[in-house]
Amino acid sequence: MPKSRRDKVISLTQTKKKDREWKGGLIEQIREALETYQSVFVFRCTNLRNNAFKELKAELSETSRFFMGSNKVIQVALGKGPEDEQRDGLHQLSEHVRGHAGVVFTDLTKDDLDAAMAKYEVSDYARTGTVATDTILIESGPVHGPHGGLMEHTMEPTLRKNGMPTKLNRGVIELLADHTLCREGDHVSPQGAILLRLFGHELATFKLDLLCGWPSARLCFPLFTRVFVSTI
Repeated sequence: MPKSRRDKVISLTQTKKKDREWKGGLIEQIREALETYQSVFVFRCTNLRNNAFKELKAELSETSRFFMGSNKVIQVALGKGPEDEQRDGLHQLSEHVRGHAGVVFTDLTKDDLDAAMAKYEVSDYARTGTVATDTILIESGPVHGPHGGLMEHTMEPTLRKNGMPTKLNRGVIELLADHTLCREGDHVSPQGAILLRLFGHELATFKLDLLCGWPSARLCFPLFTRVFVSTI
């Protein structure tokens, strides 16, 4: 009998070693980028969409490099205090790498980088747990789809399964009472995320916002001058 994959033993020692190697490699890549590019900026990411982010990185691949996904490792690579920072004042930048944040090393100016990021802002459907930016209410009566026409009768079981009080009335979906898909400021529920998509309401926008930056000495200052972190 073939051996079940469920019986496979994974050595925790090997896993930890691989994890250490990965972290060490990431730290090395970040410090190499610090030597290669003129500036580094911390950015905040809202509603990450991988495809748009990949397209942005591809467009800027010759002038910039992005790191995101392991804040503590990034902080270690930059330096968490004056005693281990890789450049004068760089630990102040490290303090802002928290939450949904990352760093971008670049030869672009702040304005050019901002403009490139703005090109890839994408509206999309909110996912479960996203904070709703608007209140969406569907009024009772015949149910209309995102394009204004009556929603297909085959969707009635899906609507009912996700909490909408509906029934079929001569082939037309009828909503028996007003139903709120989401409320502004509240987290979108799993059912709400499905219904928002069905009704065509895009409440999420993928965007990157620059928080602060560290200009290189060779770009803005004489080599002997102390470099200050600029908060944007």
